[in-house]
Amino acid sequence: MDDRQLKLIKLLHTVVWAGFAGCIVAIPVLALQQRFRFAALLALIVLGEVVVLAVNRWRCPLTPIAARYTDDRRPNFDIYLPEWLARHNKEVFGSLYLAGLVLLAVRWIGA
Repeated sequence: MDDRQLKLIKLLHTVVWAGFAGCIVAIPVLALQQRFRFAALLALIVLGEVVVLAVNRWRCPLTPIAARYTDDRRPNFDIYLPEWLARHNKEVFGSLYLAGLVLLAVRWIGA
């Protein structure tokens, strides 16, 4: 197994995840600041990721690439996240994303 390749994929996966997680966290903050267009842009970026995940059967496209370099199949084998977060990532951030979208819609309509 090529440990360097796996580490590189895990690093890339973590950086991409952090970008999307940051967008999700920023959406309600921006909505509260009445920066609706920027929040909507971030929401569309995350929606793009949701489409990518849906097309890939709710798996990151980097996961099968990482799987080539290890037999490990723990929830975080392909990303530098705690195992509990990797296991529940879609539920946690999916809920935050939906809540952020609702807040954005309510605030924008009421503005």
